Amino acid sequence: MELKQLDALAAVAEHGRFSAAARALDTVQSNISTHIARLEDDLGALLVDRSAGELTPEGQVVLTRARRINTELAALRDDVASMTSRVTGRVRIGIIGTTGRWLLPPLLDELNRSFPDVVTTVIDATTTALIPLLEHGDLDLAVLNTPLQHDELFTSPMFEEQLVVIAPQGHELSAEGDRSIHISELTDHQLLLSPPGSNLRALIDEAAQHENVQLQTVAELDGIRLAATLAFQGYAPAIVPVTAIPSWVARGEWTVLSLQDMAPRHVGLAVRRRGMLSAPASATRDVLRQMVRELAPTIDGLTAV
Repeated sequence: MELKQLDALAAVAEHGRFSAAARALDTVQSNISTHIARLEDDLGALLVDRSAGELTPEGQVVLTRARRINTELAALRDDVASMTSRVTGRVRIGIIGTTGRWLLPPLLDELNRSFPDVVTTVIDATTTALIPLLEHGDLDLAVLNTPLQHDELFTSPMFEEQLVVIAPQGHELSAEGDRSIHISELTDHQLLLSPPGSNLRALIDEAAQHENVQLQTVAELDGIRLAATLAFQGYAPAIVPVTAIPSWVARGEWTVLSLQDMAPRHVGLAVRRRGMLSAPASATRDVLRQMVRELAPTIDGLTAV
């Protein structure tokens, strides 16, 4: 088995046809066909359905491993280069949007100052979308909602934050201005909530169940920033983490209601259990934690852990 055979399989998976895969790898179609055939012979399994231009289930398994191998090879090159000079290479970070909004500017500034030879790529997505990217090796580390139950990923805590309700101007909940409320006060209102199964929804449902109340949803959104934006625009109240409210959003058109006896949202750093972090990824992890420790005390409702 050779690396160029695995690269050929990955190219076929991405481009669908042997001819397109050959163009992507700057070679000829016959070479792609030979690489795939030899790989299938070595493994004793059909990896590509030629008629459909898709990988078979066996091919998908091999592709997942191939991506991890390429990730480790890139990390190996970065590690060796970093041992002979300054930390150099590429790091790919995944981050949930509400956290990225306040954490990324100081993080990127510090990385540029301390590790100018590290190229940083950031993927802004929901926890649901970040998990498979990290698992398959498309990300080196990810900042996401926890707890996370996943055999391939390991998480460590970073911070926790208070949950609040954003009530649009003119809504009944905003009549008395900013205040603290009990979750039972929300039962008569249509709310924007995270979908069932998400970490945020689990916190909300647990609190509602504890108080024996039933919340109503106008929509379930797998995107906290989107829920906050719709609340800002007057669509409906939304239960969100406090950092979903940007510091630059003008006040006066909505109200913030803190929730009594509501458990905080937990955010952590996730990495793959198998393999080592590259030198750039390891340096980025350390800077991430440093920034959280420094910034958390300056943000109301946020606590580093």
